[in-house]
Amino acid sequence: MMDIAEIQKLIKALDQSSIGELEYNKEDMKLLLKKNLNDDLQFVRKVSEGSVSNNKMIQEDYSIPHAQVNESNQENVEKLTENLHEIKSPMVGTFYDSSSPDAEPYVEIGKEINEGSAVCIVEAMKLFNEIESDVRGEVVEILVGNGELVEYGQTLFLVNKK
Repeated sequence: MMDIAEIQKLIKALDQSSIGELEYNKEDMKLLLKKNLNDDLQFVRKVSEGSVSNNKMIQEDYSIPHAQVNESNQENVEKLTENLHEIKSPMVGTFYDSSSPDAEPYVEIGKEINEGSAVCIVEAMKLFNEIESDVRGEVVEILVGNGELVEYGQTLFLVNKK
């Protein structure tokens, strides 16, 4: 049986690595560690008890938060994001940040945009659709890379409204 120190070493090793999942087998115990997308560490322990014919499994799930946000930080985040507007994709397709591979991007972080300004192109079935901003403001984040597939309703840009 594994002791808690061994499990903690495995959790620390997974947390500091770039891998997302670790499976460890030792004698009659199977340990599966997974990182969640929100950087929480999920710990799942499965233990076989008894003989092979009597293969009863016990499963325990634990969540270990990577970083916890206190209430005052949460309020600050809400105030900062209160004035942010999301520009979303109106369709499924391929995101392009400029009109051609050698052209300058329509927008960059820190650039002021107006309502109706072109911000990108989404190509769907060989049709190139110019996407326009529906607000006036400053681009604070570009959430999609050039050439990436985007979903309907996926946020492409965050704009600080003016």
